[in-house]
Amino acid sequence: MYQKMKGTYDILPKDIDKWLRLEKTIRTVSKIYNYKEIRTPIFENSELFHRGVGSETDIVSKETYDFLDRGKRSNTLRPEGTAGVVRSYIENKLYASNASIQKLYYMGPMFRYERPQKGRYRQFLQFGVEAFGSNSPQLDAEVISYAVNILKALKIKDVEVHINSIGDVESKATYKEALLNYLAPNINNLCTDCQKRYTTNPLRILDCKIDKDSEILQNAPKPLDYLNNESQSHFTETVAYLDAMKINYKINKNLVRGLDYYTHTVFEVNANIDTLGAQNTICGGGRYNNLVKSLGGPDIPGIGFAFGLERLMFALESLSFKGDPDYLHLYLMILGDEQKADGMAILNRCRLGGLFADIDFLDKGMKAKWKQAAKLNTRFVAIYGANEKENDVINVKDQETGKEITIDKHQLYNHIVEELMKPSAACESCKEDNCDECGE
Repeated sequence: MYQKMKGTYDILPKDIDKWLRLEKTIRTVSKIYNYKEIRTPIFENSELFHRGVGSETDIVSKETYDFLDRGKRSNTLRPEGTAGVVRSYIENKLYASNASIQKLYYMGPMFRYERPQKGRYRQFLQFGVEAFGSNSPQLDAEVISYAVNILKALKIKDVEVHINSIGDVESKATYKEALLNYLAPNINNLCTDCQKRYTTNPLRILDCKIDKDSEILQNAPKPLDYLNNESQSHFTETVAYLDAMKINYKINKNLVRGLDYYTHTVFEVNANIDTLGAQNTICGGGRYNNLVKSLGGPDIPGIGFAFGLERLMFALESLSFKGDPDYLHLYLMILGDEQKADGMAILNRCRLGGLFADIDFLDKGMKAKWKQAAKLNTRFVAIYGANEKENDVINVKDQETGKEITIDKHQLYNHIVEELMKPSAACESCKEDNCDECGE
C-alpha cells in the first residue's frame, strides 16, 4: 500500500472547510489593504534562490529540493515566495505599470527538506506579501499592521510584534565589522553552526537557538546601535506609526531574521497561545531595498512578510476554529427509474440557481434516504416519484419547521429561495434571532 511522503499530509473533506475559511479571511483582509494576488511557478531556476535568498542561508545550503531536468538545467522547488515574486515583478516589468506602488500577495505550497514536526512540514502552505516601490516608513507600518490584522480577523487577540532595524547597506557593513571584531576572541566557544556563520553570515549568529542565552551573545553589539542617521530616522518613524495605530510591539535588538536580503526593518509577529508555547512566532518579514536590483531589475525598494499556514492552523486549533457549517439546501429523492431523467433536470435547475443540492446515487430505500439527508444537514427534502411526475408536482418538506407542501415541480427553486429568505425563528431563551450566546 502506498503512503504519503514523510513531511507531507492530506487535507481530508472533513477538514477542508477550516482551510477555506482561513484562506477566505486572508483574501478579505488583503482586499481591505488593496493587495492583489500573484501566482508564480512552483519551481524556478536554482540560481534564483542562490542569489535571492543567499547561498549560505540554511534554506539554500541545507533544505532545498533540487533536481536536474532533461535539459540538464538545475531547478529548485520553491522554498519561499519572495524570490519568485521578485523575479516575476522584474520579468513582467510590473515596475512600469500605471500603479507606481505594486502591492502583491501569494498563497501556495513551498518545499523544504527539514525535520517534520507539529505545524512544520516538508511541503507546506505559505501566505506572503510583497510591496514594491516605496521606501516610506509608512509602508513598513502598513505591512506590519496587515499581518497583525489578519490574526485579529481570525480572533487571535493576544498578538505582539517584535521589531528591529539592521539598517541600510552602510549601517550593516559598520555593524558587521564591529560584530566580527567582538566575536573573534570567543568564536571557538560557540556552536559549530556559529563558527561557520562567522565567515559566511555573521549576523545570523545573533539568531542562534543553541547559544542564545550565552554571555557572549548577550553582550554582543547590536545592529540598532550602529545605525546611521538615515537608518535611525527610518526606524523611529516606523515605530511612531505603530504607536499611532496602537499596535502592540517590542523592540528586540537581537532580531535579524534568517535571509541575506533584509535591510532596515525586520519583524516577527508572535501569538501568545498556549498550544504554541515558547515557539509562538506566526509570521516574519522585513524590508529588502536591494533585492530587486541584485536580481537584475531596477533600483526599487521592497518589503514583505510570510505566514506558514499550517502553523497558523495549529494555533487556531486551541481557539476551536471551525469552517463554515456543512449543509445542503436540498436533498432530492427520486423514486423509480422512469423519473430519474426528469429528476436530474429538476436538480440541475436548482444547482444552476446556486442551491447546494444532492441526491441518492445508490438507490437506497426510503429509510436510508432520510438518514442520508439528515447526515448531510439538509434543510429541504423533496420527493419526486411516478405520481408526482404524472401531475407535474413535487413534495417538499422543510426539516427546520416540519412543514410539508406539494407544489408545481417547476416552482421548487423559487419556493426554497423564498423560504430561505424568511427571518429565522427567534431563540426561545432570549427572543433573539440567530442567538450566539445560547447557541440556538
